[in-house]
Amino acid sequence: MKIQVNTDVHFEGSEALSTRVSATVERALQRFQDQVTRVEVHLSDQNGGKSGRTDKRCVMEVRLEGRQPIAATDEAATLDQAVRGAADRLARLVDSQLGRAASSDRSPVKPAAE
Repeated sequence: MKIQVNTDVHFEGSEALSTRVSATVERALQRFQDQVTRVEVHLSDQNGGKSGRTDKRCVMEVRLEGRQPIAATDEAATLDQAVRGAADRLARLVDSQLGRAASSDRSPVKPAAE
């Protein structure tokens, strides 16, 4: 699973930040790692240098093998909270998407002939 972290001009795209974000994403999507090819993470500060209750934003887009991308967004007071929130939402969306696909792949059970 390749994880790409992008930041706006308000955050320094440091190696430490990329490592922290990647670890959060890997934990959240660990059970889907065989189906995930890439995750793009976009971090931004909605208010620039000003503080606010929910001014940190994280958008994550996951690419699954043979499927359309799935995206999740979260806004929070801190960058870490926004990353965790988006990762949790993304994991739920992937679980839902893969669960629906698995249930539609199953053929109906036919009753046994008597």
